[in-house]
Amino acid sequence: MSTINNYKFASVKTSPENDNWDRLTSRRDALYSKPNDCRDPFERDYTRILHSLAYRRLKHKTQVFFNIENDHICTRMEHVSHVESVSTTIAKDLGLNVELTRAIAMGHDLGHAPFGHQGERELSALMQKYLGKSFFHERNGLRFVDDIELLEDDYKVLRNLDLTYAVRDGIISHCGELDINGLKPRKKFIDLQKDFVSVGLYEPVTWEGCVVKLSDKIAYVGRDIEDAIRLKFLTKENIDTLTEMARAYDKMAINTTVIIHNMIYDVCRNSSPEKGITLSDTFFAQLNEIKEFNYKYIYKNKRLDPFTQYAKVVISQLFEVLLDCYRGEDTIRELRARAAIYPELMNAFADWLSKFCEPELSFFDNITERTVKCLNRKIYGDLETEQIYVQAIIDYISGMSDNYCIKVFNELITY
Repeated sequence: MSTINNYKFASVKTSPENDNWDRLTSRRDALYSKPNDCRDPFERDYTRILHSLAYRRLKHKTQVFFNIENDHICTRMEHVSHVESVSTTIAKDLGLNVELTRAIAMGHDLGHAPFGHQGERELSALMQKYLGKSFFHERNGLRFVDDIELLEDDYKVLRNLDLTYAVRDGIISHCGELDINGLKPRKKFIDLQKDFVSVGLYEPVTWEGCVVKLSDKIAYVGRDIEDAIRLKFLTKENIDTLTEMARAYDKMAINTTVIIHNMIYDVCRNSSPEKGITLSDTFFAQLNEIKEFNYKYIYKNKRLDPFTQYAKVVISQLFEVLLDCYRGEDTIRELRARAAIYPELMNAFADWLSKFCEPELSFFDNITERTVKCLNRKIYGDLETEQIYVQAIIDYISGMSDNYCIKVFNELITY
C-alpha cells in the first residue's frame, strides 16, 4: 500500500527523541543483559512474548467458536496475528514505532480465558463471589506478563518477563469493544496494576497503543463473519442483510479481506496528531453496523448456548475441586495427596503453584531442579489466606488452553 500520510506521526512516535522515552522503556525490574544484542527494548519484548508459554497456548484457545478440531476456524492466536498485521501496517504508514506496535499486538490477548468470552464471564462470576472484583482479560493480560509468565535466562533460571512500561500499558488498555473514534494517548503515567481497575478506564499512553486498540476491532469483525458462514450460523436472510450492508457503502462484499483492506486505508488517510487515530465517519459507522450485526446474529446466537453452559460447568467444577484442597501452608501437600485420584490436575497445579510460593512452603514437596531455579516474584507468599489461594486458582485456570481444560475436567468425571 502506498504511503498516504507521509509519516505525519513521525514527530510523536515512541523513540529515543521522545521526552518520555526513559519512562516508556522502563521495566519493573532490571532485565538481564545480553552481550552483542542488536534488538531495541521493544524488539526484545516481542521475542520474550513470542517465546512465552502463554503465547503458545493461544493456538488452542477459542476466539468465538469452540471448534478445536477444525483447522479453518479462527483461534485466539490467529486473531492476534491479524491484529499484528493490521496494526503494524498502519503504524508503518503513519511513521510510528513499528516494533512497539508489534510487541503490544503480540501480547494483547495473553490474558484471555479458555473458551473465549464464555470462559471469561464464568471466571468473572467466581471472582465476584470469592474476591469481590471482576475478571477482565486486559487486566489479566497485564498480570500474566508482570507476575505469571516465566522465561529461562542464559543460566536456565526462570525469571519474570519484565516487559517495558509501554508494552504493558498497551496490553491493559487495548479493549477493542469500546466504540471510540479519534483515539489519542493519555498524558498521565499511572500505576498500571493499581489504577487500571475497570475495562477501558484509560486510553493507552502511546500512539502505538492507540493503533493496536483500533486494529483489534478491525481485525475481528470480518473474520467472525467468515467463521459464522463456514459453520452455518448465518441464514440466507442474514447473508442477504450483509449484502445490503455492503451495497450501502458501495462495496462488493463484507468479509475479512474487504474490511481489513478498506479500513486500514481509511485509518491511514484520516488520522493525524490533531484528529487522533481515526476512521472516517462513513467507515466508523460501517464498523459499528457490522459489530451490531455480529452481536445480534453471531455472539447472541442460540447455537452458542450449549457451549456457554459447557464452559461454565468445566471451569466452575475445576475451580471447586481445587478450592477444596486449601489447607493453608499444607495446601501443596494436600494437592499431592489428591493426585492419587486426579493425577494430572493435582500434580500439575502443585508444580505450577510451587513456583510462586515462598520456598519454605513448597521445599519438601517439590525438590525439583525447575522449582529450585525460580527467581521470580513469589506472588502467593505462603498461602496465608484463602483469598490468595482463590486468586492462584483463577490465574491457573485462566492460563489453560481449551484442550487442557477439557483434559483435566475429564479426570473429574472418569472413575
